[in-house]
Amino acid sequence: MKQEIIIAGFGGQGVLSLGKILAYSGIMQGLEVTWMPSYGPEMRGGTANVTVILSDLPISSPIVHEYDTVVVLNQQSLDKFEETVKPGGILIYDPNGITHPPTRTDISIFKVDATQEAARMGNPRTFNMIVLGAMIGVSPNVTLENAFKGLEKSLPERLHKTLPANREAIQVGMNFVEKIQ
Repeated sequence: MKQEIIIAGFGGQGVLSLGKILAYSGIMQGLEVTWMPSYGPEMRGGTANVTVILSDLPISSPIVHEYDTVVVLNQQSLDKFEETVKPGGILIYDPNGITHPPTRTDISIFKVDATQEAARMGNPRTFNMIVLGAMIGVSPNVTLENAFKGLEKSLPERLHKTLPANREAIQVGMNFVEKIQ
């Protein structure tokens, strides 16, 4: 098993944290993992993406040009990364701010309205955990139990009070994702 994943959006959406939690989840599951963040000099509002590779064999290189799973959280990321999904791969997107939805027909496309659902839950900061739940629901590369362990491992202890809300958001995301094609 080897899954090459990129998560892309803009700073402030929790893209890098989401990738870090996914990477820790893979470690908790006994997988080989790479985590490679990329972000512009601007913090909030600038572009951000993270590549995570999960594998049951050693990973030779963290550099990837085509992905099994692409998660995009804004139009700019969709425009840039839609073509990098391997044929037969998965694209997951949040429709908030998307003016031109994905058009590929050789991949599976899923929509998770994480922005709207996080607002409905009264906690917009759980947005990225809803997206993580959608990823697990669509392609269970890590178990829910290991995602919870990865979440706890990656959060500083002072933020452990947010664990229940984040766990709930992951579970919501698993059931909130919708297959488009």
